[in-house]
Amino acid sequence: MRKLKPDEILAQRREGDSQLAHPLATILEDVRSLYNVGSIFRTADAAGLREVLLAGITGTPENRGLRKTALGAELTMPWRHFASAASAIEAAEADGYRVAVLEITDRPRALETLTLDDFPLCLVVGNEVKGVSQQAVALADFAIEIPQFGHKHSINAAVAFGIAAFDLVRCYRRLCAEAPPSTRFRDIHEV
Repeated sequence: MRKLKPDEILAQRREGDSQLAHPLATILEDVRSLYNVGSIFRTADAAGLREVLLAGITGTPENRGLRKTALGAELTMPWRHFASAASAIEAAEADGYRVAVLEITDRPRALETLTLDDFPLCLVVGNEVKGVSQQAVALADFAIEIPQFGHKHSINAAVAFGIAAFDLVRCYRRLCAEAPPSTRFRDIHEV
């Protein structure tokens, strides 16, 4: 076994379908740390998301601190900025996304219950201290939470996003593989 060189990795990705965006996006609501935002850009690119919607005080790629962590993903990931999470959610819904918040709520939805009809999906990630606002929770179609087994009840925003993003990609790809052949991966291009 040996590590692949960057040019080998790029060639391998061009051969497969990994360059196609999954029908997933994210809204970052008032994420304070530019390092978290940059990390989320990198993870969104790695997971093949369509776009990152930045809301409220969340920093944008013009900021050097974000670029330092994003390592170029700010150039490959489409992004838009909105004054509030509510306006970002409204825009996502207008683009055909269902909206899920990544938050602990009284009615979380298990990933195993998602269907292809839940995609395209936009995941709202909240502030490092306050989480997703109640206003955004009220506007969302449902909530997804990460099972936690320790004493604490929160995970770093960028880490939580990474867990959820790859779980959603796996869920979507599993649903497509299980669907009748005529509908497999239908959303990658059309939705």
